[in-house]
Amino acid sequence: MIITKTPFRMSFFGGGTDMEHYFREYGGAVLSTTFDKYCYVNVRHLPPFFEYRTELSYSRTERVCSIDDIQHPAIRNAMKMMDMRDLRLTYEADLPARSGLGTSSSFAVGMLNAFYALKGKYADKRKLADNAIYLERTLCAEAGGWQDQIAAAYGGFNKIIFSPEGYEVNPVIISPKRKNALNERLLLFFTGFTRFSADIQSRNQWTAEDTMLHLREMQSLVDEAEKVLTDTEQNLAEFGRLLDYTWTLKRQTGKDISTAKIDELYAKGLAAGALGGKLLGAGGGGFLLFYAEPEYHENVMEAMKELLYIPFLFENNGTRVIHYTPETYEMKD
Repeated sequence: MIITKTPFRMSFFGGGTDMEHYFREYGGAVLSTTFDKYCYVNVRHLPPFFEYRTELSYSRTERVCSIDDIQHPAIRNAMKMMDMRDLRLTYEADLPARSGLGTSSSFAVGMLNAFYALKGKYADKRKLADNAIYLERTLCAEAGGWQDQIAAAYGGFNKIIFSPEGYEVNPVIISPKRKNALNERLLLFFTGFTRFSADIQSRNQWTAEDTMLHLREMQSLVDEAEKVLTDTEQNLAEFGRLLDYTWTLKRQTGKDISTAKIDELYAKGLAAGALGGKLLGAGGGGFLLFYAEPEYHENVMEAMKELLYIPFLFENNGTRVIHYTPETYEMKD
């Protein structure tokens, strides 16, 4: 039996520039972190006592005799890609799916990590990220960028740089004290709305010239935000103001990015003292993040009282195997 634990991510700056059609031409950059909310994938070989050959438990239960009959596209394609047979797989998570935190990609990374371990093989973070990108973007043909798979695999607070040659992951060099100060100024709320990121991405095709200009400006904010974090002479409050600016830009990149309700909630947060914030993920719903100085937290919490508050801490580990019990398994025909 194998159990993997994979974190969710929050993306601060540069979202959208990780889309392959964009960064192959213009380059791209994302500033993001993983935090202490996780998904867990439990995989073992199914004992040969059942009429079915594969059992899956996620938001629904599937029991099938053929991999082709699996309804979940990521599981079906991953099993084919890695020649996995006769499995029992269960998935559970600390936060709901379709909520803007890269949950589907965290699942993909955690599942692939579990499959490699079940085969008795080690896969490093780069391999897991690359495999998850290939699984979701090529085999499943889901619209979206590359940042979620990379963040889930690597973990930590990183600047991910994209180019025609691919990507590189650079940890943000920030003192523990300053990193904790940032963590303490971020407030996360669940809006109650969920949606598929790929659906939002497919309806917000960034091809118009003015949208490209917005994305290039959003990309430039990555370096500005990183400098705020690493330069102790700068006031952290500027990070909050930059969040507000990047959210203003992001809202202009597609009609489905925000809604009237989200705009109303965001305005309430600013009126209560938050310096900035953004909706996490592709847009349309999920989690709303605010930056506020500690003296305004009570006001912001009161303004968001209709929403569920989610306390969190940054994490540094990325996906990992937390339980490993090797099995003797003979593949059937």
